[in-house]
Amino acid sequence: MAEQAITLQKVDKVYPIYHKAAEKYLDFFLPKSFGQKFYALRDITFSLEKGTSTALIGLNGSGKSTLANLIAGASAPTSGTLIAEGNVSMTSISAGVSTMLTGLENITQKCLLLGLSYQQIKDLTPQIVEFADLGAFMDQQVKTYSSGMRAKLGFAISVNIDPDVLIIDEALSVGDPTFTKKCLQKMQAFRERGKTIVFVSHSLPQVRDFCDHALWLEAGQIRSMGACGEVTAAYAAFIKEFNAFSRAEQKAYTTRLREKQFGGSNEPETKP
Repeated sequence: MAEQAITLQKVDKVYPIYHKAAEKYLDFFLPKSFGQKFYALRDITFSLEKGTSTALIGLNGSGKSTLANLIAGASAPTSGTLIAEGNVSMTSISAGVSTMLTGLENITQKCLLLGLSYQQIKDLTPQIVEFADLGAFMDQQVKTYSSGMRAKLGFAISVNIDPDVLIIDEALSVGDPTFTKKCLQKMQAFRERGKTIVFVSHSLPQVRDFCDHALWLEAGQIRSMGACGEVTAAYAAFIKEFNAFSRAEQKAYTTRLREKQFGGSNEPETKP
């Protein structure tokens, strides 16, 4: 029986949405008495085998990044069970590096947070610097970096600390083609070594080229999960139909999805 790298059982992630500032303070003293529940994720159950590569796909706001953050340990489920075996590292456009630190300082900070010793960090730094290929900018504060440069730094740190589970959340969408190719080659080498990869992306060609499986999220729920080719084909057909809608029809559809996340139906949509 194949070993499982990631297992989720009936996982929910719920956030309170406050319509008045006073509700936030009242809810502090009387928890769950104020605010409207927003289900960012609802009843998520699946498992990923070690050594596989799985894509998370779906429209913006579907819960992809929320799920990636849960798996990475950046936040905790509201309810349910989540187990991730081994060391998990995540890289994304919006997280993972501090803008007030230099590139080199970020390497040290992130590696320390992951439990590496100063000697291990010293040994790893040259290969992280080489992979990021940022030159003199490694000595500059990250706030001076472009989004592509931040993604390069975050990815270089994440892959070179050799995690058991690597999560990439849209980090390749802002890089130049040469760096993207290098990242995909590194990810492929990880997979061949039996590592587990979770790939959040809107690029269906990249997903099809790289992933074994795909999980399609819609309004915080699993709409489909299975072989990558089969799920991405269904998702591409959905996107084609959705794009053929008028602007008013698209807005009505996404509004209906949001309403479901505010405690409405827990049945996934079956068509646009």
